[in-house]
Amino acid sequence: MMKEYRTIHEISGPLMIVEQVDGVTYDELAEIELRDGSTRRCKVLEVNGDKAVVQLFESSAGINLRDSKIRFLGHPLELAVSGDMLGRVFNGMGQPIDGGPAILPEKSLDINGQPINPAARDYPNEFIQTGVSSIDGLNTLVRGQKLPIFSGNGLPHAQLAAQIARQAKVLGDSASNFAVVFAAIGITFEESEYFVNEFKRTGAIDRTVLFTNLANDPAVERISTPRMALTAAEYLAFEKDMHVLVILTDITNYAEALREVSAAKKEVPGRRGYPGYLYTDLATLYERAGRKLGQPGSITMIPILTMPENDKTHPIPDLTGYITEGQIILSQELFRKGVNPPVDVLPSLSRLKDKGVGPGKTREDHASTMNQLFAAYASGKEAKELMTILGEAALSPTDLLYAKFADEFEKRYVSQGFETNRSVIETLDLGWELLSILPKSELKRIKSDMIEKYLPKKAE
Repeated sequence: MMKEYRTIHEISGPLMIVEQVDGVTYDELAEIELRDGSTRRCKVLEVNGDKAVVQLFESSAGINLRDSKIRFLGHPLELAVSGDMLGRVFNGMGQPIDGGPAILPEKSLDINGQPINPAARDYPNEFIQTGVSSIDGLNTLVRGQKLPIFSGNGLPHAQLAAQIARQAKVLGDSASNFAVVFAAIGITFEESEYFVNEFKRTGAIDRTVLFTNLANDPAVERISTPRMALTAAEYLAFEKDMHVLVILTDITNYAEALREVSAAKKEVPGRRGYPGYLYTDLATLYERAGRKLGQPGSITMIPILTMPENDKTHPIPDLTGYITEGQIILSQELFRKGVNPPVDVLPSLSRLKDKGVGPGKTREDHASTMNQLFAAYASGKEAKELMTILGEAALSPTDLLYAKFADEFEKRYVSQGFETNRSVIETLDLGWELLSILPKSELKRIKSDMIEKYLPKKAE
């Protein structure tokens, strides 16, 4: 028989201390029953002897200590999973909010999960096409990779997230076995409606599981939302053998919720007030992505975070960069120029890009054109800086061509808008077209046979 306790001793914000408990475990789910018979859910954060600290999923307003009772349910927070989740919209606690029927679960899974054992990991080496040239061509996303997007305040990361979720796919025989799990964390109601309507408008909702946590929802729910999304992704990937792309936006809101709860627990703060275990906590999320040996399914993750004050050394982007395999950085300067999506190519990096390109994956010329485009754009940016300082007359004819290349590269390659979906072949061909601006003698990173095969003839 389930025990009920009337020993609630203290309430502080979202936290509550219960005394004289027995057999209670960390992360266990509990229910508080109020005097009027209504219930509120909470989970155990800490157990010390016969005292338990529990965290409320809802407001603590109206809870009378003397008249309320609490019962511990004997299991952690779980998500009911089924193949029918595709095409549905859930709140941050995994409950349907799209007006459809409740999910008939095949099983219920603990949302805390486990990071993939390093010894059981398979190496990511297969290409995922996002339809965005600055990612596919230069910072290639590989199946099983964790590739974050670092954004700033006012930049269109929500549109880029929706574009990737709509357009992303794997090539070849597995194309039909692809799903997107999208978790929107701490967003406004307008943003939530934008994502839902955008996926419905384009039909992408049919292969998407969408979790939305609003800014006015409790902080505890915000901490649970990405774990709900990753639990759904693990079920689809490792039990339904699907290739799943998980998009989490915005991780900064998640970390702020973590800081809020840490402060309520009176923990000693770390850098900038964030808890000292922020690195560990983020790692428990990010390391659930990947591929497992002997299993066909995979989880690829794109966490999106807004850098406070556009500071790359802020704890959230700093620690995320340590755990993940690269970063895509959005630029205020490019956004002001009207470049969309405003991906800053030079500081962006995909550490696994070389593993997802080449014959049988994209095309034989991908790696060399990628390197040549990077080098030419960097030279073009330098030439434009010199032009600003010394004037156009001080530049050589070749420098002027590089400056022209940089302008055309931003205008035509990086800036494609949020509705254009380019195949990787279209991206590679566009790269060659832009390289034709330069003399053939400047294409030093590409083998001559590939130049003869792919460089547009008009350039000669």
